[in-house]
Amino acid sequence: MHAVDDRVNILLVDDQPGKLLAYEAMLDELGERLIKAGSGREALEHLLKNDIMVILMDVSMPDLDGFELAEIIRQHPRFQKTAIIFVSGVHLTDLDRLRGYQSGAVDYVSVPVIPELLRAKVRVFAELYRKTREFERLNADLEARVHERTVELERAIARERELTERLRENDRRKDEFLALLGHELRNPLAPIINAASLMRLKAGADPDLSRCREMIERQAGQLTRLVDDLLDVSRITRGAITLRAEPVALEAIVANAIESTRPMIEKQRHRLDVRLPDEPVVVCGDPARLTQIVANLLNNAAKYQEEGGRIDLEARREGDDAVLTIRDHGVGISADQIGSVFELFFQGSEPGRRVEGGLGIGLSLVKKLAELHGGTVEARSDGAGLGAEFTVRLPCLPAAAAPAEAARAEPESHPAQRILVVDDNRDAAESLAMLLRSVGHDVSVAHDGESGLARALSERPETVFLDIGLPGLDGYEVCRQARLGGLVDARIIALSGYGQERDRRRSRAAGFDGHSVKPVDLDALLALLQPWPVKRSP
Repeated sequence: MHAVDDRVNILLVDDQPGKLLAYEAMLDELGERLIKAGSGREALEHLLKNDIMVILMDVSMPDLDGFELAEIIRQHPRFQKTAIIFVSGVHLTDLDRLRGYQSGAVDYVSVPVIPELLRAKVRVFAELYRKTREFERLNADLEARVHERTVELERAIARERELTERLRENDRRKDEFLALLGHELRNPLAPIINAASLMRLKAGADPDLSRCREMIERQAGQLTRLVDDLLDVSRITRGAITLRAEPVALEAIVANAIESTRPMIEKQRHRLDVRLPDEPVVVCGDPARLTQIVANLLNNAAKYQEEGGRIDLEARREGDDAVLTIRDHGVGISADQIGSVFELFFQGSEPGRRVEGGLGIGLSLVKKLAELHGGTVEARSDGAGLGAEFTVRLPCLPAAAAPAEAARAEPESHPAQRILVVDDNRDAAESLAMLLRSVGHDVSVAHDGESGLARALSERPETVFLDIGLPGLDGYEVCRQARLGGLVDARIIALSGYGQERDRRRSRAAGFDGHSVKPVDLDALLALLQPWPVKRSP
């Protein structure tokens, strides 16, 4: 007997009751469920009511013989796989067997029936059915699991896609926020720097006023650098920064960096010791970005030591590398923090010491810029209070690739220009106008797009400083309509708090001749007013 009732239904078909009893006796020990039918029609009735797995039938029966019954059974979809065994004592020729197989039989047993042989045959077909049924059950279970897992994976993929889209959307919003932040921070910086520059031009003898002006310039410059660094990190992370690579001497990079950081170094009364190589060391890179690397490291060295410290800067060539080392003698870096100094927004935590300025962006920016140039940067420190050393390595070019030193052009004096300033920030517009008037230019001012366009078309200025984010007509549309209105030879320069590459592309497409990001210092402003060599065709 079977532990679980998985017995197979076996149908015994014969028109002679004695044979049915004999078959039943032979197969009883198999433990299967035996169903008896005395005719073909009765057999069909049992087939309709039960799932029959094995049929043992006589060939010679009245009404429906075995061959006909087998053909009828095989036509029903439920019994395509039912095993049919013919029993016959008459139809024993090869042609009879062939007809039996063609009718759907799977085996043929001759009379007299040998019980052991019959049991063996039926047992094989019963076990085959059980195995098939188990396989189908396992297959169905596997398909169900596969379907369930597929649904889970599809849901996971959908969640991943949704998360990716959210990240992209958040990244887009972050970029928009940073652009807006840069714009909103730069706008108030512009009049502050303009006012400081005007104070420098009209400097009097009062030393206190001079010190106040210098403080304003230093702090405004520091805030401008913080905004620029924050936006630079965002652009580099998105791969949206383009290097303007050219051969440049390492000595020139160092000189430019020292020039930009000297006010901070002198303010802290640090001593700067510089060692440069005897032979030119040339790298291929973006001079502005390479200068930014060195300047950030110098600023870092100046911030992280007490007043009156020392900064050592050494530039040299080692094999195929240009190597720049900047060492300070300040607070140092503990062993547990050395691996984190280049992470965004990381700041060393020395108890009781407040570092002046900084958002923890500078060193992260140094690392990203160095890598964009195919180089590396590493930090080393013997521990807290023992100073720190930063080493930048960049691929070298042959010394013959050194750029020729350009002759310094002496500042030229140029005639006064008619200038139009259009900016909805009244302080920015008025301070810029005052600054330009102080160096001899004739300046008019407008505070919105419509009045700016009207003044441009009526006054025909030689130069227009035009803000982008104006109420009403924005700067792009003012520029386009001014060009269409005949202002083709005037130089129109965008002065905007928006400075991303897409903003510059839109400016060029609208007809601007240049795009400068607020705030613009006096020297850069005067450079923008140099003679314009190209005349536009109407």
